[in-house]
Amino acid sequence: MEKDTHLPLYGVGPFLVAPVIITAIIGLILTFYGFIPKYEIISLNWLLTILGILIVIYGIFFWISAVKSDIDDNIKENKLMTTGIYGLVRHPIYAAFLHISIGLILISNNVHLFFLPIIYWIFLSMMLKRTEEKWLVDLYGEDYINYSKEVNRFFPKLVK
Repeated sequence: MEKDTHLPLYGVGPFLVAPVIITAIIGLILTFYGFIPKYEIISLNWLLTILGILIVIYGIFFWISAVKSDIDDNIKENKLMTTGIYGLVRHPIYAAFLHISIGLILISNNVHLFFLPIIYWIFLSMMLKRTEEKWLVDLYGEDYINYSKEVNRFFPKLVK
């Protein structure tokens, strides 16, 4: 990537987030209307609902924090952002949609949907490695490689 160019502002984001959101919504709708049988863990219903709500709120926090960051300016100026929300996760907007989807699936308490977040994580990880993260390594080199060793893609490290 030439020095005068910068990463696209939106990258492949909409193309990666759309399948995650769409399949989560379809799964929830199909469960609601009985097309996917609902196998729930009744004894954990309240726990899963509360945990799901907290994870949705956590996802909203990621999204708001990413939107309020100066990432657009940093992209235009070819600066690697590693502070604020980007000090917790490398891809906070993807993390936001991943967390929101996980939360909604937990709230549904349908065991048949519990595999979806694993698929979402694998899908997003594989696609980001081949696209945005490749671009970031090309643009920032060792700085991005070192950053990626310190900061996870979607889930903050519990211990630094």
